[in-house]
Amino acid sequence: MKIVEASGLGLRTRRGWVYRDIDLTAGAGELHAVTGPPGSGRTSLLLALAGHFPHTHGELRRRGPAALGQVAGVHEPDPTLTVAEHIQERLLLLGPVPRRRRQLVPVAAVRARRAYRRDAFAAAIAGAGFTDAPLDPDRYGRDLTPVERQVLGLVLASLSGPNLIVADDVDAGADAPERSWIWAALTRLADQGYAVVASARAVEPGVSAIAHRIGDPTLPSPALTPEVTA
Repeated sequence: MKIVEASGLGLRTRRGWVYRDIDLTAGAGELHAVTGPPGSGRTSLLLALAGHFPHTHGELRRRGPAALGQVAGVHEPDPTLTVAEHIQERLLLLGPVPRRRRQLVPVAAVRARRAYRRDAFAAAIAGAGFTDAPLDPDRYGRDLTPVERQVLGLVLASLSGPNLIVADDVDAGADAPERSWIWAALTRLADQGYAVVASARAVEPGVSAIAHRIGDPTLPSPALTPEVTA
């Protein structure tokens, strides 16, 4: 099932193109990676795919809700809350899954939202498939490492049971083992049926993802051509 479809997508401002000529179709259970140098429009594109940023050219269609993972400067942990408090707060805001939507929400997300009064942290981590996550429930948002921020963002995103999850700069500030772990985590989310689109400087070797390369947004460029990396 196709979750998000972008055709000729672009954003042009008075200062020039932010991103342009983007063709990207992500289906349920697929992991897509948008790569490119800093300033290439990766973050703006991800936010647009999730419905949180405009586009001026092309067409964008999305089936069902989208959720943001970690996006620096846009969607980040509260420095004064612990990891466990972030999860408890999100579950309280979401409330139980309405009966009419239960068939549309992953079973793990439904179970996590039912369990928030008992052990929200354990239920949320298990629901995302991150039982091996390098995450301390008592650690404050201000003390989280870059990879811990990514992990928390993905866990919180999964709680709403969206069709699409996007996460930005997933390899920023991470060493080789951390990058391997985060790409494995993204793959696990896709395996649960989410459409996952992540941005990074590069895709780790051995990761099976549909990669899309964005170049310098100020120069003319051909339409985005996907390639499967493995």
